[in-house]
Amino acid sequence: MRRWTLVWATALIAALVTACSGSSGQQNGEIVVTTNILGDVVRNVVGDAAEVRVLMQPNADPHSFGVSAQDAVAMSSAGLIVYNGLGLEENVIRNVEGVAEEGVPTLAVGDHVDPIRYAEGESSGAPDPHFWHDPERMIAAVDVIEKAIVRDVGGIDAAAVSRNAEDYRAELRDLDATMAEEFRTIPVERRKLVTNHHVLGYFAQRFGFTVIGAVVPSGTTLAAPSASDLDSLVGAIETARVPAIFVDSSQPERLARVLAEDADVDVRIVQLHSESLSPPGTRAATYLDMMRANADAIVTGLR
Repeated sequence: MRRWTLVWATALIAALVTACSGSSGQQNGEIVVTTNILGDVVRNVVGDAAEVRVLMQPNADPHSFGVSAQDAVAMSSAGLIVYNGLGLEENVIRNVEGVAEEGVPTLAVGDHVDPIRYAEGESSGAPDPHFWHDPERMIAAVDVIEKAIVRDVGGIDAAAVSRNAEDYRAELRDLDATMAEEFRTIPVERRKLVTNHHVLGYFAQRFGFTVIGAVVPSGTTLAAPSASDLDSLVGAIETARVPAIFVDSSQPERLARVLAEDADVDVRIVQLHSESLSPPGTRAATYLDMMRANADAIVTGLR
C-alpha cells in the first residue's frame, strides 16, 4: 500500500512540475510580443480575450534589449509570438527563430506593411523596421495582427477581437488625420529632420518631411559615427539651416549636443519617444499617446 502511495505521489509531482513550467511544443493561449509599441497595439486588439506578455520594458532600446529566462520559457509555450520582423530586435530574433522551429506560431508584422529601405548610411539597402511612425501602416499592422490572433490562438473570441480591431483602426485613422493637420502649421521649408539615428523615414514619407541626416548614420543604435560622418552632418545642418535635432528619450544625447555646438546655426535638442513607450501614467505610455507627444514636440521644434 505504501509503495502505491509513493508511486501516485511521484506521478502527481511530475504532472504539477510539467504544468507549471511548460514543455516544448505545448502551447497555451498567451500572446508574447517582443516590443512594447507592438505590445500596446496587440493589447488593444485582444482586449480581454487573451493574456498578452510584452518582453521589452518601457524606455528600453529595441535594438539591444534581451529576454529573461522566464521570458524564454514563455516564448516556448506561447499561443502566438508577435515581433517586428525587419531586424529591429537584434538580441531577441534568435529566440523567436528558435521557438518557431519548434512549432510556435509567429507573426513578423513588418513583412506585411509595405516596408521601405534605408536610402543612405551604414544600413543603406536594408529594410527599415521603424514603420510605427506611419499611422497608416499601423492600420495595416492591426489587420494582420487581428488575422493571426484569430487563426493561431486557441479558444479566442474571434468576434470580440474583430470588434476591438475595428475600434482601434478608427482611433488610428483619427490620429493620422490629426497629425497631418498639425503638421500643416510648419512651413514647408522648415520640414527638415535630423535625428540621433535613422528612425523617421516612414514618418517623413507619410507627412511630407525631408530627412537631412542622423548623428549615427545607421538604422541601429548599436552603430557608431566616424569623425567624417559628424563633419558631414554639421555641414548639412548648416546648409539646410536645420532648427532642431531630434533624439530618442532612451538614448544619450551627448553627440547631438556636440553637433549643435559645432554647427554654425541655432540648433535645439528636442527629445522624442521614437523607439519605446514610457512607463504607465507618463506622456508616452501608449502608442497613441507617444505619437501625439512626438507630433507636438516636432511642431514646437521646427515651427
